[in-house]
Amino acid sequence: MPRRRPTQERSRRKFDALLSASRELLTEVGFESFTCEEVASRADVPIGTLYQFFANKYVIVCELNRQDLVGVRDELAQFNGKIPSVDWLRFLNSFVDHMAGLWTTDPSRREVWLAMQSTPSTRATGAIHERKFAEQVERMLAPLTPETPRPRRKLMAEVLVHVVYSMLNFSVQDDQSHADAVVELKRLMVAYLQVAEQDSRARAKKRKRLQAKAGAVAAAAGEMAAGDLDTDTAQGTDEAEEAATSPA
Repeated sequence: MPRRRPTQERSRRKFDALLSASRELLTEVGFESFTCEEVASRADVPIGTLYQFFANKYVIVCELNRQDLVGVRDELAQFNGKIPSVDWLRFLNSFVDHMAGLWTTDPSRREVWLAMQSTPSTRATGAIHERKFAEQVERMLAPLTPETPRPRRKLMAEVLVHVVYSMLNFSVQDDQSHADAVVELKRLMVAYLQVAEQDSRARAKKRKRLQAKAGAVAAAAGEMAAGDLDTDTAQGTDEAEEAATSPA
């Protein structure tokens, strides 16, 4: 996390300039050659100002990664409510295309993701960012898989987020066909979600069968109890009549 976040317009401009310069530098030289001094120089900001916001270059890339995920979360929020629907596969297709476009038009995304794998601390921070994104995905999956236990749906969302990001970064490697990798990513996601949907439906049918069976058992027990009550009542009536007609 940054040491502090800007509250005034002037500070926000410097903060944004530092992050913009960081993306540019990261894309040009990679994370190993990335230095805070060069970032400050490119942003035309004193190095002391940079350290007011960021303790080191690892904090900078963590903030860039957070911004990337927040941007995708905002895009995903526009599609909230479209799952489930008869067109949810079309939505999935268009959304993956949208994200794939982000990776091809903004090469810094891959560099940021790779930088996040550089240390245990940055990887842990990246996992926290992904889990927050997965919480949003989990909420969107709930209508599609209403009978799926929440812990499993939470895991499914985390798996989807991790797979999507891993595959998108795989898709933009130098020796990789981006379009082919995106097609395979769509196949993975569609197959995974269709199985999850079918499993949820099967759970719903099983629950209804059990409820119907329990209802039938309860009804049968009620009928038996009513029958026993009628028998007891009839027997009691007979005994009363017999007592009334018996000589004293």
